[in-house]
Amino acid sequence: MTDDESESTDENAVQSAHGAPAVGAVVRDRFETHEVFQRITVAADEEATTSDRELFFSALAAGFAITVTYLLYASMTAATDGNPVLSALLYPLGFIFIVLGGYQLYTENTLPPVVLVLERLASVPRLLHIWAVVLLGNFVGGGLGGIVLATTGVFSPDAAVAASKIATKGIQTPFWTLFFKACFAGLIVAGIVWVDYAARDTISRLVLVYVGFLAIPFGNLFHVVVSFTEVVYLVASGQAALLGPLAGFVLPVLLGNTTGGVLLVTVVNFFQTTSERRELARGPVDHELDLRDVLFGTGTRRAYVADERGDD
Repeated sequence: MTDDESESTDENAVQSAHGAPAVGAVVRDRFETHEVFQRITVAADEEATTSDRELFFSALAAGFAITVTYLLYASMTAATDGNPVLSALLYPLGFIFIVLGGYQLYTENTLPPVVLVLERLASVPRLLHIWAVVLLGNFVGGGLGGIVLATTGVFSPDAAVAASKIATKGIQTPFWTLFFKACFAGLIVAGIVWVDYAARDTISRLVLVYVGFLAIPFGNLFHVVVSFTEVVYLVASGQAALLGPLAGFVLPVLLGNTTGGVLLVTVVNFFQTTSERRELARGPVDHELDLRDVLFGTGTRRAYVADERGDD
């Protein structure tokens, strides 16, 4: 192998085709903050230019995977007589499918696309469009799962009672209590996303996702797609109307998850990465969106792909 070939092979080993570092520059098995930032922004570049069809069906799969979480949580609650620790042990399984499988979950989308907006590489309308498509897919998938659980006898009688109690507890929780509990859930999920991009192997990611999402039932917190699935379950089983729980339960959880993910993690992690380090991470970009395009445009700019494609 020639010296040039060796150098090329080494370069490919430490950097993806889109510019994301595969190993740390200082310590090879550990990424610095700006390197994690770069890996997230590369992923966001791809996500922001993914077609609506791909986003929707990926989100649909994620929503249906959440059904697994609700199914197991209710079943384990019934099997363990409501033991708060044992009943939650399988709660993260649906989220493991989603994160390791690369599906689109709304709460994960509070981090990568927002980074693009902060870097003036994507517009606010484009961010909101991505969120809307993903949330719709999640709700359709979770809603279908809730209907299946309510109408097909998947639950045992005891598990069905437990599922109803879990959902009813959320509906009976006051609006602002739901909001602030959901803020912490949003913080946890967006934090998982940030640390996930710092992990270099599947086992580390598996442990991270399992422990992180286990904190949601342990902390008596709320996740919007799980909450929506619970509401649909109650509606499909004739135990509740739809509009009241949507406004009084799902809405505050949605607002809280979004606030926690964006303000408590995204902004903090963005501003702890200095402008000099962000510039080092992404390289020179001479086609940022201007402020008007950021606020009112529909375009995205790509900072990492070799040919630096962009569209307005």
